[in-house]
Amino acid sequence: MFTGIHEVDWASLRHAYGSAEDVPGLLRGLTSADPAERGTALDELYGSLHHQGRVYDATLACVPFLLRLAAHEGVPERACLVELLVSIGDGDRADGRGDGAGAVRAGAEVFVRLAADPEAGVRRAAAGAVVRFLDDPARALAVVRERLTAEREDGVLIGLIEALGLVVRRHPAVAGEALDLLAAQSAPPYGPAPRLAALAQLTGCAPERVPPDLVATALRLLRERSGQRARVPHAPARPGGDSLVDRLHGAHPSDEEGARLLRTLHTALDDRLTERTALLEGQLACPDPTDRCNAVWLAAALVRGWRGDHTATVRLVGEQLVGDEGRLRDAAVSVLRTLFALAAPAADHLHALVGARPDLWVQHWRGPGPVLGAPLDALARTGDARAVPVLAEVLALPEPPRDVGSAVLCLGGAGAPLVPALRHALGRVPLDRPGAVERAAPLVRALGALRAAEAVPELVRLVEGRGADPGGRLTRVALEALEALERIGPPAHEASPALRAALRGEHAGAAAAALWAVERDAPAVLPVLRGDLAAGDARRRTLAARRLARLGPAAGAALPALRSRAADGHGALEGQHGRDLRDAEERTAAACAVCSISGSTEEVARPLRELWTAHPPVRRAVAACLAGLGPAAAPLRDLAATELTRLRRHTARTHGYGSHDVPHDEELLRLCREVVEGA
Repeated sequence: MFTGIHEVDWASLRHAYGSAEDVPGLLRGLTSADPAERGTALDELYGSLHHQGRVYDATLACVPFLLRLAAHEGVPERACLVELLVSIGDGDRADGRGDGAGAVRAGAEVFVRLAADPEAGVRRAAAGAVVRFLDDPARALAVVRERLTAEREDGVLIGLIEALGLVVRRHPAVAGEALDLLAAQSAPPYGPAPRLAALAQLTGCAPERVPPDLVATALRLLRERSGQRARVPHAPARPGGDSLVDRLHGAHPSDEEGARLLRTLHTALDDRLTERTALLEGQLACPDPTDRCNAVWLAAALVRGWRGDHTATVRLVGEQLVGDEGRLRDAAVSVLRTLFALAAPAADHLHALVGARPDLWVQHWRGPGPVLGAPLDALARTGDARAVPVLAEVLALPEPPRDVGSAVLCLGGAGAPLVPALRHALGRVPLDRPGAVERAAPLVRALGALRAAEAVPELVRLVEGRGADPGGRLTRVALEALEALERIGPPAHEASPALRAALRGEHAGAAAAALWAVERDAPAVLPVLRGDLAAGDARRRTLAARRLARLGPAAGAALPALRSRAADGHGALEGQHGRDLRDAEERTAAACAVCSISGSTEEVARPLRELWTAHPPVRRAVAACLAGLGPAAAPLRDLAATELTRLRRHTARTHGYGSHDVPHDEELLRLCREVVEGA
């Protein structure tokens, strides 16, 4: 297996973490008799040779050895190795040179042999590899057809069916025969799991060949499959603990296959939201809690990726909080937390859970201090005022959760009764000890959001640095305090001396913005903000532009510099080599400032259009600017009107989701409605 390994100059090759001289040891570790050592070796190979899907010169040099290891029956992790090889073949070269697919394709005959391997996991992984890397599509289809006839394991049959879908998408010359095989597999006498897999592939490849009652058929097959599936305990942890490879293999070990089947079908349905919603609601009503648990995670993907009325779906997710299925309850709470205000239809169930389980109010994880329990956090994120009394109790604890202030932010005005408790909790933060920033910053943000004028004395102390540790770690809290004072505005007039003193400090820009909000003293703040606009740091320039926008016409002297920033790189946003998001945020801030100061979009309409199209994350900022302009936003009204017709959320990603995707997109929609109604 390792013939020639010493002939490779590994020290001269690179992987994600530098020199590849450690690779021979990792490859040999895959043959160890110790399961923990094998798991560690595989984990490190994934992390170094294929970090974030990239392919390095060391990765290409490893491919022949990985192929030999995968072909050797004495290597226990062969299925994982085939999956790694497939991923390498589909990966991007880190330096733009070389060909991962070509390196794997050179060993494609190995996958043909492994398609008939005694180990089911190897056979399943090899099916897709044959289609991807065998040069002859007709032969690849023949291998899959032969294995379909011989195979008896449902899991492998599903892999073969997925390979047929790959044939249809990649090889038009033999797609017709592959579609016929898929259609045959989607009907009796085949079992429910293979039929579900075939229906999912047909839905994506040839929807005209799918039965008209697709949703009802899929739900019937799901229930049949669940009836056949024996209840089994959760899979034991792999030796070596929670590894990268473990995480790559999914978060639902009790029925990852079922999750994958329905996930594939939902993906194939794409924007057919009526059918997807009906399918989800049927899944959430299944008698099997494992099916419902899988449906909860799929509901998250639907709501976080697509706009629409999700009330019924969310209400059904909330119903999963009732009962003794802890895994199902935890999944539902986790999903509802990500939906923020859209989880309101489940608020009654969240409130009932919070009331019944005080032990879940606070959780202790790794890190500086406790955190808010997930059910209480989810309830607060809906904006439900019933969270207020419980949050007050939590804030009174000797050590309140470090993120409780963030939960208060979601309550809006309903959180006003918590101001005394927030002030008390902030006063008890030991500012001279580690972890003070993590505890104090969210509390300060919450006081600012609530415009708590009575908290100005505490905020001034933070601005002045009184009680801070000698190492100056609380500079971030001072910045948060300045921004809170800006939110409070004129009622924070007693902070003026501290704000004027801070104009000469590290956070002069934030102090200037706060002083403008409190006193409207343009001569004092304008020089500071114009100076920041000329800084060498892009983030500082972006913040300066945003702060100048809040001055409106009083910042007229900054218009020439802002116009230059807005137009910088004009037309460079097209194509894959366009400017990165940080630059787009700076240009957006400058363009929006021009609009706010001049009261018109005329000078920056073109760059704003380009930025809106090329960088969806900046759309909220643009929409907020346009909403503030009223009728003057008319020339760009069509941007908002078109956005309101889109089904896909502007925050949707190819892989994964951000923590605030839903509220950010809902805010964009609200702003767009304001623009359309006001322009």
